[in-house]
Amino acid sequence: MTKEREGELLMIGLSILESWFPILSIVAISHIGALHTYAFSLFISLFFFLILMLKKNLFAELKNRDAYKDLLLTSFWITTLFALVFIGMQFTTAGNMSVIIFTQLFFSYLYFNLFGKEKIDFLHSVGAFIMGIGAIVILIPDDLTFNKGDLIILVAAAIAPVANFYSKRARGHCSSITILGFRTIIALPIIALLAWIIEPEISLEALEKVLPYVALIGLVIFGFSKILWMEALHRISITKVSAMIALVPPMTLFFAYLYLDEQPELRQILGIIPVLIGGYLLTKPIKVKEISS
Repeated sequence: MTKEREGELLMIGLSILESWFPILSIVAISHIGALHTYAFSLFISLFFFLILMLKKNLFAELKNRDAYKDLLLTSFWITTLFALVFIGMQFTTAGNMSVIIFTQLFFSYLYFNLFGKEKIDFLHSVGAFIMGIGAIVILIPDDLTFNKGDLIILVAAAIAPVANFYSKRARGHCSSITILGFRTIIALPIIALLAWIIEPEISLEALEKVLPYVALIGLVIFGFSKILWMEALHRISITKVSAMIALVPPMTLFFAYLYLDEQPELRQILGIIPVLIGGYLLTKPIKVKEISS
């Protein structure tokens, strides 16, 4: 199996897990607020990463001073990104969130392909374009109005490729587990402090209600899923990773319908078709022509 195919399979598995992120988050946010949900999820994921780092003896990787610039920049951008996502989810739906964050494909193409040096072949470019069209069809509301939650998440989508860039660089110095563990250690006290200052005090009863949700976010989304993300970034281009996130919105729309009773519109259902076609093209292997001597 090629390195690129491994990255594609990792992204498919990740997409299934990530499709539940907005659903779990919106339920938790309704009880304890956005930043508290983020903070408690980080707290749980911290134990997950510390145990893995101890078990695999990965703390030694933190002795590499060359890694710290990329580790700190990764931590800053990812923490900012998720803070915006959690805040934005207070004002929008799970389906909208999953689609809007997908616009990171546009920003990835802008940063790395149009103005940068990262190349993507023609067939995969067509696949990414078709997926983008599908996401736009799903996203654009009938009345062409956006709430502030949508706009906040759009800012997060613009940040995502930058976070991915530094994550990819950091992966050249450290393992995925070390990067994510370091990011969690940096992010937790900052987000916890902001939650304490900005949001109302939460009750023990409310915390007990959301504990299963924040546990799943911390362990599955911020834990296992993010390891898949880092490993996929290590194998395929940032633009391709961003494009394959288009698999998440259709899944989220489906699960949100089952769990939150969010009714998808016909336009959103039709938008899934180009997303799936584009996903097929984007993951189609490219045959390398042999040059005869």
